[in-house]
Amino acid sequence: MTNTTTIPTLAGDGEFTAYRATPAGTPKAAIVVIQEIFGVNAGIRRKCDTLAEAGYLAIAPDLFWRLEPGIELDPDIEPEFQRALKLMGEFDQDKGIADIEASVRAVRSELGDGAKVGVVGYCLGGRLAFMTAARTDVDASVGYYGVGIDGLLGEKNAIAHPVLLHVPEEDHFVDKDAQAAMHAGLDDHPKVTIYDYAGEDHGFATEFGERRSDASAKLADERTAEFFAEHLG
Repeated sequence: MTNTTTIPTLAGDGEFTAYRATPAGTPKAAIVVIQEIFGVNAGIRRKCDTLAEAGYLAIAPDLFWRLEPGIELDPDIEPEFQRALKLMGEFDQDKGIADIEASVRAVRSELGDGAKVGVVGYCLGGRLAFMTAARTDVDASVGYYGVGIDGLLGEKNAIAHPVLLHVPEEDHFVDKDAQAAMHAGLDDHPKVTIYDYAGEDHGFATEFGERRSDASAKLADERTAEFFAEHLG
C-alpha cells in the first residue's frame, strides 16, 4: 500500500509531503529515505517500495518543498540534471536536517514506544544521512556515495548510533583525497563502517538510468538490508 503523508515542520512554519510505502503487516521499524538532488522521483519511490516489501514503513520527504514542491527530475536528461545542480546550490541543508528529524519523529510516534527508525540517503541524501546521524537520535544511518563527508568529520564524535557508508572509488564528485580523508577520519570510529566499490562511479546504486551498475548496486543494497536488519530489527 502506498500513499502520501503530510508532516509539519519542527519550527511550526509550514508542512511538507512525503511519499509513503506501507508493508502488508505490522511494520518492524521505519526508514526515512533521503532523496538525491533530483527530488522524490521514481527511483526514490522504488527504494521506499522495496523497503516496504521487506517489512518496513518507509517514507521519503520532499526536502525541496521550500524551493519547488513536488519536483521530480531525471539525471539522464541534461537540462534536468543542470536544474538539479541549481536546486542543490539553493538548498538549505540545516533546514533539510530539521525536516528529516521531523520525519523521523513522525514515524517514530506513529509506530509507538520503543520503535526504531533508520535513514538511508543517496548523493546529497548520503551527506544528509551522515549529518542526521551526528545531529539527531536516529537509530541507524546509511549513506551512499559520500558527497562532502570529508568536510563533516568535525561532527563525527557526535555519532552515537551505527552508520554505514557506501563509497564508489571512481566517484567524480568525491575525489581520492576526499575518500582518503573519510577513511583516515572514520575507519577507527566504533560506530562507522565504510565499504569501497572498485571501479564504480557516482550513482552506481540508482534504481533506474545510465548510472546504475547492477552487480555493485545489488551488493551495496544487500549490505544495507543486513545492516538495517541488525540495528533496527
